[in-house]
Amino acid sequence: MAGMLQQIGAVTGMNLRTIPDRLGVSMVIVAGIAGVVGVLVALLAMAEGFERTLASTGRADRVLVLRAGSIDELGSVLSVEQTRLIRDLPGVKRGADGQPLALAENYILTNVSKKGSTSASNAVVRGTSIEVLKVRPEMRIVQGRMFETGRREVVVGRGAWEEYAGLDVGRTVEVRDGAWAIVGIFETGGDVHESELWVDATALHDAIRAPFYGVLVAQLQDARPETFRAFKDQVTQDPRLQASVQREPDYYASRSEGLKTFITVLGYTVAVIMALGALFGALNTMYAAVAARSVEIATLRAIGFGGGAVVTSVLIEAIVLSLAGGAIGAAIAYAVFNGFTVSTLNFQTFSQVAFAFAVTPALLVQGMAWSVVIGFLGGLFPAVRAARLPVVDALRAA
Repeated sequence: MAGMLQQIGAVTGMNLRTIPDRLGVSMVIVAGIAGVVGVLVALLAMAEGFERTLASTGRADRVLVLRAGSIDELGSVLSVEQTRLIRDLPGVKRGADGQPLALAENYILTNVSKKGSTSASNAVVRGTSIEVLKVRPEMRIVQGRMFETGRREVVVGRGAWEEYAGLDVGRTVEVRDGAWAIVGIFETGGDVHESELWVDATALHDAIRAPFYGVLVAQLQDARPETFRAFKDQVTQDPRLQASVQREPDYYASRSEGLKTFITVLGYTVAVIMALGALFGALNTMYAAVAARSVEIATLRAIGFGGGAVVTSVLIEAIVLSLAGGAIGAAIAYAVFNGFTVSTLNFQTFSQVAFAFAVTPALLVQGMAWSVVIGFLGGLFPAVRAARLPVVDALRAA
């Protein structure tokens, strides 16, 4: 066993030392696998970042109440009477003034042009109340001021302000029935609400001429599962309400599933296609390397080196080159895309969502694993060919 390891070490060392002499062909493997890993990690980082943005939205002690059968806020309708009944249910936390910490909100879409583009995109307009600061304490105004009740004023999420054109404080934006004044910019800790425009719900009702709501957001007394179940049972079992209940984080996490699945499937599809190209490049490179060193390999075999040592050494060389390519691709993906902010259409809600790519350690490890697999497969057949190389024929050809 020790002799076998010594042989592997000797042959591997010789192969690795001669890589600079074959730098051009070796770079075929490195560059090909760097491309595969870089593209794979970048696309999966996009899916990861989108999911994180939506999954980070909300708190476990807050719930969303929608009309029964509705899958999102856009398709939900709750009457004023229904929202009043839900607000007064036991289990809803009350503020220092004794009022329930609950908000009836509207969710509509408007068209706003993205920066650098003349085409309009869907932006979310959320009709809420100045009481939102009590129910969503993570919200804070970072520029300007909060809108006033009954006035056609808008506060813009930081993500929307960065992505859309013309949303600066002091300007106007078309919401419904004319232009509305932009009076502030807000943050909510980087969650999905930063891609929205918030207005006063009563002013929005006047503009759309429809006094109804799409969702009721309520803060429960605590985040315990039994508290949530008790509240949910009260809502779903009351025939007057005809409503469904979800924890806020669960609702927003479910809104990311469709796009995340699409991006993930796209990422793996592109990576597989590119990996096949990189695999054939590795095969050609390693076959060429074996052919160029056929005399060296035959000499080693003639003086007693086993075929197993030759096979292992060629595989190690291919994997080392692949790891180098994988490391380069992963480093480029991390440097370029980690934290890179974009917006995309969430086809589950038909709205634009701003989010940042998230290149996680798990994605980097996955990329490196792909490089090892490609390197192993790319080096396997050339390694077997090297081990089966007829010693007499190779030496005679020299």
